[in-house]
Amino acid sequence: MNHKPKVINIALQGGGSHGAFTWGVLDRILEDGRLTIEGISGTSAGAMNAVALADGWSRNGPDGAREKLYEFWRAVGRTGQFSPVQRTPWDRFFGNWSVENGVGYNLFEQFSRMFSPYEFNPFNLNPLRDVVEREIDFDRVKACSALKLFISATNVESGRLRVFSQSELNADVVMASACLPYIFQAVEIEGEPYWDGGYGGNPALYPFFYSTKSEDLLLIQINPIERRGAPKTAREITDRIDEITFNAALLREFRSIAFVNSLIDAGRIEHGEYKHIRMHRIDADVALAGLAASSKINAEWAFLEYLRDLGQAAADDWLEEHFDAVGENATLDLSGELSPEMNVGLKAHKAGRRVTDFLLQRKKPAIAARRRA
Repeated sequence: MNHKPKVINIALQGGGSHGAFTWGVLDRILEDGRLTIEGISGTSAGAMNAVALADGWSRNGPDGAREKLYEFWRAVGRTGQFSPVQRTPWDRFFGNWSVENGVGYNLFEQFSRMFSPYEFNPFNLNPLRDVVEREIDFDRVKACSALKLFISATNVESGRLRVFSQSELNADVVMASACLPYIFQAVEIEGEPYWDGGYGGNPALYPFFYSTKSEDLLLIQINPIERRGAPKTAREITDRIDEITFNAALLREFRSIAFVNSLIDAGRIEHGEYKHIRMHRIDADVALAGLAASSKINAEWAFLEYLRDLGQAAADDWLEEHFDAVGENATLDLSGELSPEMNVGLKAHKAGRRVTDFLLQRKKPAIAARRRA
């Protein structure tokens, strides 16, 4: 028996190449067909997934969206073949996706610490911009009436987050949303410089409160909020600082949602004047736990496929466990996310069956290789 699809908003975090995990989640949701997406908020790689989905949707609905997402990430993989930052043969042999052992990555890391992108890249070359301009038809993105898109970037001068509406979207907006200041020059839009939207909202959730009808919000989260133990090496410390920075705005919005929901539940404000947001989440904490931060710039097609498959498995797990709750109640306990004491219990249920099985299957070849060695 066919049922009317449930309407939901989706928020997409950034995370470099790890955005291919989000691609996999979106692909499975679109294929499943039981959820209708009303609005999408995206930052950085999340912004790229958002515009690719809207471009394809304008062409041929959900099937077109799935096809365009594939085409976009395939183009990223082709471009990645020519990157000077690659895995070493040893890493390939042992199935390590990180690139931090390669000469290219270490030279790049040293250059980015000693020189600004205005110095080491004066012509502002960016192969990813070429991919976005070549693969995304922004006229179709703007014409996609089935979805509402919100893309975030951070104003360098004011420090404030700007959320660009669908009618404002172009390649500059998407590249601004993904502009890491120690790698790329700031992107100028209307005479003002912008950096990565993750500094102000990764991703921004508040546009859904005012511009969409659905009260269900699914966050596809790539960057972990919690990591056990203090980092010890300089690289680990830098990576953890980045994670904390890019999650700070998200936690602030979690607090706002939890506060408004509590006021509605207590009858202190009217439900209708304010939305009672039902939060849901598909996260990559377990799926990507074994990956170093350097893998975020690994654009090998095999790695992107691996991440996509993990995203598909995570979406299958979430749909099986939580689909019935959509439209009824939240499946993400915000009080648990904001309280360390309550958070411990939630972590035990992160890994779904399909994600766990997938990770175990992918480990077997590497284990066999180590035994042969």
